This record gives sequence, C-alpha cells and structure tokens, in this order.
Amino acid sequence: MPFEPQACLFDLDGVIVDTAQYHFAGWQRLAEELGVPYTQEDNEQLKGVSRVDSLEYILEKGGLFLDNDTKVRLMDRKNAWYLELVASMTPDELSPGVVEFIDELRAKGIKVGLGSSSRNAPLILERCGIADRFDVIVDGNSITFSKPDPEVFLKGAEAFGVAPAQCVVFEDAQSGVEAALNGGFRIVGVGDAVTLERAEFVIRGFEGFNLRGLVERLT
Repeated sequence: MPFEPQACLFDLDGVIVDTAQYHFAGWQRLAEELGVPYTQEDNEQLKGVSRVDSLEYILEKGGLFLDNDTKVRLMDRKNAWYLELVASMTPDELSPGVVEFIDELRAKGIKVGLGSSSRNAPLILERCGIADRFDVIVDGNSITFSKPDPEVFLKGAEAFGVAPAQCVVFEDAQSGVEAALNGGFRIVGVGDAVTLERAEFVIRGFEGFNLRGLVERLT
C-alpha cells in the first residue's frame, strides 16, 4: 500500500525561507560586541536551535558567564537587529517551488503546518504573504524545549489530530531531523545530504518536487 500522508509540517528557516543570513548578521554583531569570534560555521551549528541555546553557545565559546537579566537583554538586542532586517522581507525570498508544493498538498486535502523554534515565525509568514496557507502554526512562543526535542512537532500533530507516523516533517537542520525521528514522524531533509543523512531522503529544494514524488519515496 502506498504511504498516504495526512499532514505535513515545515520548518521555517532554510525550508520555507532562508533567513540564515539575517540570523548570522544579528548573532555576529552581538558576538563581536562580546569579543567572541563568530563564523558561518558557527551559524550552521545553530540551525534549528532556540534563541536561548544560541546565546549560550556563543557565551560558552567565549568562556563568558553572565546573569540571566543580562542574557535576556542581549537576546532582545539581537532580536531587534534581526527584526529590522526581516521587516523588509518580501514573497521573493520564499524558497523556489515551496508555495506550489504547499498548494498541491492543500488541494489534495493534506493539512499543512509550521513547526519552528523561531518566535518571529508569524511575522515572517505575514511578510511573505503565506500565513493563510497554514492550518497549524507552532513556533518558539508556544514550546518549552528546543529541537532535537520533538515537542514542536508533537504539538503540531496534536493540533492536526494526526498520528506522527502519518505526518511528514520537512527540515534543513540536523537537530530538526533528530527531533522528527525522536517524535516518530516521517522526515524529509531539505539541503545537504551529508548533514541530513538521518532523514529518510533529502531534496535540494522544492523546485520540481511534488506529492507523487513524496509518496513514492516514503512508500
């Protein structure tokens, strides 16, 4: 019997849109102020990681120990810089082919949701003009645990009323792939096949990708 997905959950950054450049600019600016070197390689390590854990990564790298109030202020500053950048986002920054794929899923009665650690996810979806395409949105404002904990995806499946095994997750980060596996979801990697080797299969992007290809490769 062919696999019949009942729902799909998409990560945001690196899957629907590529905001990595904006996160990089914000974290690098903050790290430089703290005297900590911050590279693109560091940014890769923080894909799918929460704001709190991202700051802790930078502080640990610099051997810095700060009180909680200071940490909150630093995270707020980084987020303010980030929001300045994403405020200028347009639908042109959507990943090629992703809207067409989402529309195909919806046309076939498959539920579509977002599962992202980003607290700014609703804003980004609005800026890109696609918020109305999502039946469920679970973001960093409604979760306690970061990926690879499966909480964000489990809450999405619960909101759908769908078992994890009938829900496909699309992720570009290793931590997100692990989160999906930990929750019992079907998992498709988006991006680098080596980094995402634990996914059931990996696509470079959504151009030319369709529901038939998804079903065939998960059956």
